[in-house]
Amino acid sequence: MSKQADIKTFSPVVQAALDAIPDDFKAAFDMNFDISERIHAILAAKGMTQKQLANTLNKRESEVSKWLTGRHNFTIATVAKISQALGEDIIRVTA
Repeated sequence: MSKQADIKTFSPVVQAALDAIPDDFKAAFDMNFDISERIHAILAAKGMTQKQLANTLNKRESEVSKWLTGRHNFTIATVAKISQALGEDIIRVTA
């Protein structure tokens, strides 16, 4: 699920900087956004707010808000805690 299709045309300097970003960094960035979008979707489906999720996780709402910007580097432990709190898989790994 690459976000590259969403990128607009930039100046040559900005484009050169973007092109210099390693593919694994781009993939990690995309995954963080995908995780954030999945959490947003689950919250919406359950009619839950970020504040309610924060309370369930014993976190500050500002911390959950930061996570949901899509720029947070999620750990597996954090994703597991959020999954448990929501009662839904955030990430599903299959063989």
